[in-house]
Amino acid sequence: MGKIVRVKPFKIFLVFFFSTLLLFASANRLKKVEIVKGELRLEFTKTCDKSKIRTFTLSHPYRKVFDFKDTRLLHKNVCNIGISGCKIAQYKPNIVRVVIKNTTPYSCTPYKPILTQRKYHIPLPKGSNTLPAVRYKKPKLEIKVSERPSLKKKPKVTKVRTLAKERAPTRHITYASTSHKHELIVIDAGHGGHDTGAIGGGKREKDLVLSIAKKVAKALKKRGYPVYLTRSKNRFLKLSQRTHIADKKGSVAFISIHANAVPKKYRHRVHGVETFFLQKTRDAKSQRIAARENAAVLKGAGSKLSKRVIIDSVLNGPKIVQSNKLAIDVQRRIITNLRSKYKGVKDGGVRHAPFYVLVGASRPSILVEVGYISHPKERKRLFTSRYQGLIAKGIAEGVDNYLNNRKKEIDF
Repeated sequence: MGKIVRVKPFKIFLVFFFSTLLLFASANRLKKVEIVKGELRLEFTKTCDKSKIRTFTLSHPYRKVFDFKDTRLLHKNVCNIGISGCKIAQYKPNIVRVVIKNTTPYSCTPYKPILTQRKYHIPLPKGSNTLPAVRYKKPKLEIKVSERPSLKKKPKVTKVRTLAKERAPTRHITYASTSHKHELIVIDAGHGGHDTGAIGGGKREKDLVLSIAKKVAKALKKRGYPVYLTRSKNRFLKLSQRTHIADKKGSVAFISIHANAVPKKYRHRVHGVETFFLQKTRDAKSQRIAARENAAVLKGAGSKLSKRVIIDSVLNGPKIVQSNKLAIDVQRRIITNLRSKYKGVKDGGVRHAPFYVLVGASRPSILVEVGYISHPKERKRLFTSRYQGLIAKGIAEGVDNYLNNRKKEIDF
């Protein structure tokens, strides 16, 4: 047998230490930032590679985001550029993020100056609705007075006022997390019209989810959110109407509300609240729930609808990660609210399944199964105003938590 070679822990540490040093040594560094002639000018220690710059736009408020991959800040002072509408930070260990805010959408063409490969210029917004490109300089009046005690004349009040004006942009341009007037939420009450949805004890799903949807809308409006209900009365919506309505309205989130059901032999055992986001799954329970909900919706979808096309769009959904985060926040708040007043509320968790009603929305989209209408005890609770109110409150709080956390992610 060959000898067993033992590597000392200290050697492993050295390998890890020097490999980490090499990793950060190879990264580009942002060493200087300044605002000149209406441009944000960035200077790096190495060549600025355009292929490593990711640019995208966010709304409500409008922001232009630039991610510089394999880049690190040379020092923290680089971030202090003195303009409230622009932020620079080490977003991730290998990504420097630049965020430019503006009151209205704007387009710009960043460029690298011809004479240097280490600089990158980003034109700032122009016009009356733009952020003021003012460099903030710390007042030096106090320093001068302390350095020259013999100075008899005190600084004039007018100078202090001038400094106050210099600081004005920081106070004037604010984006409070409590302002949601541009964050439209679309609430979809499942089924409707000839499609009753699940039925249990003579109660219909379509009536239950419409009642809850209206309560969710009311709770969100109290928090300052504009809301659009896909249906406010007993009517059926085709698949095409449900799937694209969130995008047409420019919403920031799409929430479809449903109630669950199981066959008679399981009705006393299966209960609880579950929240789903769009994705294929091998989980048998999730497939069963999705199949039941999809069956009714597909009736009005038209002969050209292809199941293969729908599944492909599920796999290519651009908002799966954000939908998952929204689902987690909503599920957590619903359960917390219900358990504060009721015992035995089951947390069915967050799951993923190919719900067709969520296909096509390029916004974070979730489907909430508020409970099992087939379960006698849970059904009785579901059709009380108090229980519905707690569910609605939980959904509203979950949406609020998600959007506020999302802002923190973008705004550091």
